[in-house]
Amino acid sequence: MEERLCKECEQKLLGRRDQKFCSDYCRNTYNNRLNQDSTKYIRRINNILRKNRRILSQLNPKGKITIDGITLAEEGFNFHYYTNIYTTKTGSTYYFCYDQGYLKLDNDRYMLVHKQDYVK
Repeated sequence: MEERLCKECEQKLLGRRDQKFCSDYCRNTYNNRLNQDSTKYIRRINNILRKNRRILSQLNPKGKITIDGITLAEEGFNFHYYTNIYTTKTGSTYYFCYDQGYLKLDNDRYMLVHKQDYVK
């Protein structure tokens, strides 16, 4: 019979034949190391999205306001990242970071809005 070893710490395994790890700790450590690169990328994107949402929320406490694009940029807003887009029947395109959104107007102005229930 072949000796089975833990994939993480290489200790001898006792118990079930399909067992791959000696403990939950080794299983978690192994999988965290395996997914480390993709996790860093996803964490970076999520941090940008959360920052964008926080900026929109702080600048728009009452639900609807018009501001200059320079104000968003000065706060560190990243226009390349958003969670979804909503296009109205009239063709206006709103960009959302979770429940906070904006519509680009003329002359580098933006209308900030809170997401309404009917917006999917």
